[in-house]
Amino acid sequence: MNAAAVPLGYVVTVAFIGGCTLAALTSRPAGGPPGRIRYFLGFVINEQPGLATCWLAAATFLAISQGDLRSPAAWAAGGVAALTVAGLVVLAVRAVPAGSVIDQALDEGLGSYWRAAIGGQSAAVLTPRLQGVRQFAGPVLVRSLAVRRIAGIRYGEPRRANLLDVYVSRRARPPAAGLRPVLVHLHGGWLRTGHKNREGLPLIYRLASRGWVCVSPNYRLRPAARWPDHVVDVKKVLAWLGEHASEYGTDPRRIFLAGGSSGAQLAAVAALTPGDPRFQPGFEEADTSVCAAIALYGYYGWGDGAPDAVPSSPLAYVGADAPPFFVAHGERDTLLPASAAREFASALRDRSRAPVVYAELRGAQHQFDLFHSVRCTAVVNGIEAFAACLLARGSGH
Repeated sequence: MNAAAVPLGYVVTVAFIGGCTLAALTSRPAGGPPGRIRYFLGFVINEQPGLATCWLAAATFLAISQGDLRSPAAWAAGGVAALTVAGLVVLAVRAVPAGSVIDQALDEGLGSYWRAAIGGQSAAVLTPRLQGVRQFAGPVLVRSLAVRRIAGIRYGEPRRANLLDVYVSRRARPPAAGLRPVLVHLHGGWLRTGHKNREGLPLIYRLASRGWVCVSPNYRLRPAARWPDHVVDVKKVLAWLGEHASEYGTDPRRIFLAGGSSGAQLAAVAALTPGDPRFQPGFEEADTSVCAAIALYGYYGWGDGAPDAVPSSPLAYVGADAPPFFVAHGERDTLLPASAAREFASALRDRSRAPVVYAELRGAQHQFDLFHSVRCTAVVNGIEAFAACLLARGSGH
């Protein structure tokens, strides 16, 4: 190659990875277009700095082997690559404390009992074999042949909006009591987008592989639907589970309701309003109480609508009878600042008699549980430990 030639492919690769790394490093809790741009550019690399480093190293090695690093522009790109690697190391170091943060949050919310419930001194004992390999070599391979997905089951009237998927283990036996606990996971998407088969899959497949029955529903979305149609659909799912408990061998008293982003908002409102007729039109008598709720990087604001409309903020429904909550949020979430999650967890602790676990993850962005990563594994371990503790105590409604 001509010494003055610019290795365009290498320069573009370095610029892209460097830009994404910079976005991850400089993310701050701020909304608006800047926050969204930083999120979309940086959230993947924020959780997978190791893969980004390998990609950059491979591109650099290829450029060297082909004799491309001879021009001033190529040397400049190499310098940017070296700085980017340093930034990726910072991102990796930020993720390391996630496990200890989760352990501390469990200690504060549940006391030391949770450790006895899982037979270990840390939630890390729940990490599956070869999880480190999955985090590094196959982070997006979140599905498992050990789990069977039964897709497209109708639970309500709207044709495509009221379908759910059921996940069950092909191998794990039911608990000694013979009835399986249930996880219902609600996708996010600002109540406008999202799909039942895209989000929360590391958690869903982990618990399903342990013998749980996991359910992931679609629900009506804007603009065709309006608040509180989305919550009504969640309540329909809970009512459907009560009607089909014998079919799947589940225990209606041990339902855990989880969600991320706006899905966390729906999970929280539904969990805090069992039997509320505003959210159960036509099925007011159905039992829609849950054993506990799990809210990840959630939205806890008031939303839009008239002042006298049905409140959309979970804060409006927090009371003494709230179920146990596991709340986790990213310290550097640029879409939904962690301050709102802190306020919600504080309100739960002040008004509720039930345990509240709150974990704020250092360096974490929005949607940190999309695929296998250090933080995702730590959070899933924490959720499993939280559930094991409640089930051992016999928590229910």
